[in-house]
Amino acid sequence: MSDTIDYYFSLASPWAYLGHAKFMDMRARHGFSVNFKPVFLPNVFEHTGGLVLPKRHPVRQRYRLLEMQRWRDKRGVPLNIHPQFWPFDCKFADRTILAAAMLGHDPDAYVRLCFAGVWANELNLAEVPVLEGLLKRAGLDATAILAAADSAPVTAAYERHVEEAVASDVIGSPGYVRRGELFWGQDRLELLEDAVASGREGYRPV
Repeated sequence: MSDTIDYYFSLASPWAYLGHAKFMDMRARHGFSVNFKPVFLPNVFEHTGGLVLPKRHPVRQRYRLLEMQRWRDKRGVPLNIHPQFWPFDCKFADRTILAAAMLGHDPDAYVRLCFAGVWANELNLAEVPVLEGLLKRAGLDATAILAAADSAPVTAAYERHVEEAVASDVIGSPGYVRRGELFWGQDRLELLEDAVASGREGYRPV
């Protein structure tokens, strides 16, 4: 049975950025399908007990900075620890990804450009002209996707992703859900690949 993996993430998440290329490489190797499900993380945290970064204890904030440097080296991905345009209002940018998918496009190339824009290239993804430029670079119809990103169906789907994420026990970004089993964090990608390669059924909490 071929796999379909629900991919919950946000462009505001450095961890999703660090794992995205590896996850897409896994898709190419194993041929599974991916449901791109950008999600607004503060709303997920509200339902699952998480805290937005400024509300976390300083010890946790400092440790996050260490982990970002370690995983930047491990994954070989350029990453600014303190990007110029972060935090930013990511909702519209996230919805452009969803709009692209709902219009029948594979969002991967665009997602890569967006992630690199935030975390490596000091782009402000809260600005529509920036998103327009990235959509065009990815070979997508920028006019159609930007219009769809503000449409009722895309907005409703983006909001619904919070409910779906919570129902799947997703507690942060990235969350990969395969056969009902959550793999939380890009540092679980190797475990996800093991599960895909083995073809096993999803584990459940017991």
